[in-house]
Amino acid sequence: MRMSQLFSETLREAPSEAEVTSHRLLLRAGFIRQIATGIFSYLPLGQRTARKIEQIMREEIDAIGGQEMDMPVVHPATLWQETGRWYKIGSELGRFKDKNERDMVLALTHEEVVTDLVRREIKSYRQLPAIIYHIQTKWRDDPRPRAGLIRAREFVMKDSYTLDRDEAGLDRQYRLHYQAYFNIFNRCALPTIAVESDVGMMGGTKAHEFMYLTPIGEDRLLLCDNCGYKANQEIATFRKRQAAAEEPLPVERVATPEMTTIAGLAEFLGVPKSRTAKAVFLVAKFSEGDEETERFVFAVVRGDMDLSETKLANAVKAKELRPAHDEEIVAVGAVPGYASPVGLDGVLVVVDDAVVNSPNLVAGANEAGYHLRNVNYGRDYEAAVVADIAAAQEGDLCPQCGTPMRMSRGVEVGNIFKLGTRYSKDMGATFVDEDGESRPVVMGSYGIGVGRLLACIAEEHNDEQGLCWPIAVAPYEVHLVALRGGFEAAEQLYADLKKAGIEVLFDDRDESPGVKFNDADLIGIPIRVTAGKRSLDEGGVELKLREEKDRSLVPLDEALDRIKQVRQALYDRIAASVVEVTFPD
Repeated sequence: MRMSQLFSETLREAPSEAEVTSHRLLLRAGFIRQIATGIFSYLPLGQRTARKIEQIMREEIDAIGGQEMDMPVVHPATLWQETGRWYKIGSELGRFKDKNERDMVLALTHEEVVTDLVRREIKSYRQLPAIIYHIQTKWRDDPRPRAGLIRAREFVMKDSYTLDRDEAGLDRQYRLHYQAYFNIFNRCALPTIAVESDVGMMGGTKAHEFMYLTPIGEDRLLLCDNCGYKANQEIATFRKRQAAAEEPLPVERVATPEMTTIAGLAEFLGVPKSRTAKAVFLVAKFSEGDEETERFVFAVVRGDMDLSETKLANAVKAKELRPAHDEEIVAVGAVPGYASPVGLDGVLVVVDDAVVNSPNLVAGANEAGYHLRNVNYGRDYEAAVVADIAAAQEGDLCPQCGTPMRMSRGVEVGNIFKLGTRYSKDMGATFVDEDGESRPVVMGSYGIGVGRLLACIAEEHNDEQGLCWPIAVAPYEVHLVALRGGFEAAEQLYADLKKAGIEVLFDDRDESPGVKFNDADLIGIPIRVTAGKRSLDEGGVELKLREEKDRSLVPLDEALDRIKQVRQALYDRIAASVVEVTFPD
């Protein structure tokens, strides 16, 4: 491709809305353009890189038996109503009515559609197992799109779905995808880790997220460097430091004026935070069919811990949670800053399991300016639910080996879910087994966002001058720069490279050397070849890798062979990174 004809231009400065490095560089290098918040056009360079990422996905999913298909972006709402997600998913689900006033959905994901296909096509155990997948546009009306392609509202995903007779088959398919995903990310030269995660709106029994560790990530991850435990903070467990056993003491009402925080209360009374009970007020939304109800939730964790809203939502099986308003807190008889479950009725009390085993805590008296000493679970109050609802933090002890864990931020670039029969039971997707019995198809769901992966690669591979694409996903393999006195040689080399099947971007523009080199660095193609009067006078063309500072002079008649060798070495490096990984049992 000649740059003089390229439908794109580089920018000297990034638009003000660009927040992170990948967003700034993809805009400046002419890969993408934003047309609305969280909605982007891919220009030719960006489209070429996206298609290469998609092709890597195809090859790896095909290798484990996947069959590519295509499913629509627009779905009838009746499918989503069958599974109940029409009622359970909030405003991020794109809903509209067609011209006949029928409710429709913009694809947020495709579980309902694929399950509808399964119940139409799968009849017998002889048709199982199977893997089907597609690469399709999605819409999520995210209220907080950010970081360019990393958190967009419209995006493309690779979705694959496994269909099996039983859980043993699902386990095998899940492991195949686990390895295939690492192959995909390694071929894209993106370092990732797999962490245990919440199943969320997808449902099912097990999930892993594939995380790119970066300070710009919104996900918080707990990692144990000793035994390898890895989990998203949403569900991470930890060994809770147990309180010493004590005999329950009589409740004592004490004045605590203006002590509305755990830190202030503990200092005022001269006790560690672990000897206090922290109250968190939330309102849970529940769905039963098309009916929605709300209920006040009074959550209690020990004062040295924080609440995990994901764990709490899972414990009470809530669709979503929101903070309670002050008037709602007062209405149940509690006082903000001085609350406890003691003496309250008609609220859903949920207590962390560490509180149950911590005697003689300080808790609110439900009276402004007062707390209660020596509050004991079971004697002074009880809960509807006791569960692990505390959020793991930096330094908490690993649940497997007891080593202090570290916290890191990450961006989720892929996920895998064991759906089991979550959708097939709701939608009647069954097969007849060897004994003539009808059984639900056992399913798995596996997704990777193309744009987010592209952005994370850009986030990982850049320097002060611009992007530094790995060759497997670079829009072109070679950036050929023609300078004054070298256009004739460059034209011939351009023709030779194309004939040899090498992807080349040819800078044939009438621009200064400085502009051409700056653009080459900004765009980030891995191999740069320069033909100019000076290099030709010295005996050839200049060859430079984008990731290196050194340049070499190659005789013109040897240039094609040398470029082939360098190109192959870069691909070999990528191939060497694709290794077998251990599945966490």
